[in-house]
Amino acid sequence: MLDLTRLRVLVAVAREGSVTAAAEALHYAQPSVSHHLARLEAEVGVPLVRRAGRGIMLTEAGRLLVTRAEEILGQVASAQAEVAAHAGLRTGRLRLAAFPSALATLVPAAAACLADRHPGVVLELTEAEPPEALTALRNAEVDAALIFEHGPPVPADRRNTTVTPLLEEPLYLVTPAGQAGAGGAGEEAGARAELAGYAEESWIAGCARCRAHLVSVCERAGFAPRITFETDDYVAVQALVAAGLGVSVLPGLAFAAHRHPGVRAARLPGVRRRVSVAIYGAPPAARPVEAFIAALTAETANRFADWA
Repeated sequence: MLDLTRLRVLVAVAREGSVTAAAEALHYAQPSVSHHLARLEAEVGVPLVRRAGRGIMLTEAGRLLVTRAEEILGQVASAQAEVAAHAGLRTGRLRLAAFPSALATLVPAAAACLADRHPGVVLELTEAEPPEALTALRNAEVDAALIFEHGPPVPADRRNTTVTPLLEEPLYLVTPAGQAGAGGAGEEAGARAELAGYAEESWIAGCARCRAHLVSVCERAGFAPRITFETDDYVAVQALVAAGLGVSVLPGLAFAAHRHPGVRAARLPGVRRRVSVAIYGAPPAARPVEAFIAALTAETANRFADWA
């Protein structure tokens, strides 16, 4: 029978690319990770990894087992959640992964609601962009993940998950406050038309998904953005724009969390970002998870009703 700990080690090695990095991620000693890998290879009877310079690469058998291991670990976590829900969990922990602007806006009120309804449950928060958050969810490292999507859902992202929509937030063209928009368009108006007026400007991009969406939006306006700065920190993005070092596109939650007085934000008509919360497997989730999702839903409906 395959050992869950060894499967978790294999998944970590595949994700981190080396025994050393996997040991750090799992908080294991490096020899322990090597030992678990060796025992797992002995159990399955074929090599699962091979050396590649200073790192490790998976064999074909290793890649196959990692895919199945992610599913197995996720199913175990789902089963634990179902049992906890049936038992009426009073103690334990809820592990949540969320992107930064959601952590700064949506999570605090929902966390306070959870603490009120389930005072014995410890909430653990991890900052992660959607791809990393969903990987952590499938690996049973978190119980729920707050994610965002710019375009149609990616099937691989939603594999073996249940996704609850929370809100659709507007996106804004962000420019220095003293800079008039192309064609003189005012605040909250005509931002789509303005984009082409910034074709020669330096652009500031965020995470990989946000960068891809920025490139797509600019291409629809007829140009390819010249990206000179990249940062996931929406506070830093606004500071860079205010200093005249470039322009950018940011979502509404970023401005709900922090608004720099030195920037101008013009809403991009017809462009939105969907925010959802994901759990592994099918409902029911553990009661604290369900309570947390209910609190998130109420928080977004009350606070951001004008975005509907």
